[in-house]
Amino acid sequence: MSESSSLDVREVNFDGLVGPTHNYSGLALGNVASMSHGGLVSNPREGALQGLAKMKSLLDAGYAQGVLPPQQRPDLGALRALGFSGTAHEVLTRAAGETPQLLRAVCSASSMWTANAGTVTPSVDAADGRVHFTPANLQSSFHRYLEPETTGRVLAAIFNDPRHFAHHPVLPATPAFSDEGAANHTRLAGEHGEPGVHLFVYGRQAFGGDPAHEPKRFPARQTLEASQAVARQHSLGEAQTVFAQQHPAAIDAGVFHNDVIAVGNGPLLLYHEMAFRDEQETLDALRAKLATPLIPVRVPLEAVSLEDAVDSYLFNSQLLSNPDGSMTLVVPGECQENEAVWRTIQDLLLAGHNPIGEVLVKDVKQSMRNGGGPACLRLRVALSSAERQALSGRVLLDEALYAELTAWVERHYRDRLAPDDLADPQLAEETLGALDELTRILQIGSVYPFQLG
Repeated sequence: MSESSSLDVREVNFDGLVGPTHNYSGLALGNVASMSHGGLVSNPREGALQGLAKMKSLLDAGYAQGVLPPQQRPDLGALRALGFSGTAHEVLTRAAGETPQLLRAVCSASSMWTANAGTVTPSVDAADGRVHFTPANLQSSFHRYLEPETTGRVLAAIFNDPRHFAHHPVLPATPAFSDEGAANHTRLAGEHGEPGVHLFVYGRQAFGGDPAHEPKRFPARQTLEASQAVARQHSLGEAQTVFAQQHPAAIDAGVFHNDVIAVGNGPLLLYHEMAFRDEQETLDALRAKLATPLIPVRVPLEAVSLEDAVDSYLFNSQLLSNPDGSMTLVVPGECQENEAVWRTIQDLLLAGHNPIGEVLVKDVKQSMRNGGGPACLRLRVALSSAERQALSGRVLLDEALYAELTAWVERHYRDRLAPDDLADPQLAEETLGALDELTRILQIGSVYPFQLG
């Protein structure tokens, strides 16, 4: 990318729409919120409208905002591949009777958390001057393992101009290459259009790792080998990458992804004292490779405990750049409800020597109860004006699209969904009809299995 074109680079946050089968099934081991809310009644309509309201408020504040569609759920193809046969009604009824947890898995709306959709390298960092995408394999949990194929189709449909975009295959879905996408990846740079350094955070090393340095209570979902493979796919060199291990004690406390304990934007890294196994080594490596001075903002354990960090999702917030050089922190409402966290935001972040000048509080409770805050709901893609023009479909939010999506949700979504409702064949029919209409609204073509025949 030329120097002149780098000046028009904007970060677009592509938020995932909450799907019609949004439910609380407690599927995610290591995700404390998901596990503790399993079995509760959800409100898919409220969840989707909360997500859209967050997107619209950020659009109104001047930030570029995109939309990604939910996945086809229930995934009847997955059930049929596992031996269930017959009509949709017969498949759902038998699955509900024999393996209700499996039925819940194939109905999960977890694709709303598009921070896990994949890893993105902007064109300014790529040797070929294109934006690179690798969908995450999400192999550590069955309900998310079902996502990458459709994710790849969606990304290829939207970012489909080969002059500007490059798509890579999903890593092998094995424990050695367990990949959770951008939730364990942070790009740091002076500005979005300047060359950056990519911080890849992993929980364990598959080949030759020391079990003594791994979590004991919950699994580490990202491997060093997966992070290294994605960096190779994107042709990122040693001078552009830092690989750091997440602190195993944090994972055991419920920090299942790095974006639950750290968030970066521009040259600023906001992180908890317990984010990295070797904090100083990580900071030193970033400082050595960044072309601009690193701005580390460290939250000590005495200010915010790991339990409060997980309960409030302070670090699962969005950090957004403003034209005047300041930054806005978008936090979930739970941060305001936690006294220690809210005091830290006021005294350490807003009153500290850093670019954070504003905090916006957003209600995303339907997502939070399943363990996903504002940062989980978005995939960050830095795009030049030419790359934005090359996008296919109607996926950049504006007033008209927001109104259409809101009306679409209100037409198609239920306001109450209990885990037992997932066996209802009518829900499956409602969902297919809704998604078929959504692809026409977004103008992305046929991306779902039922559309492809």
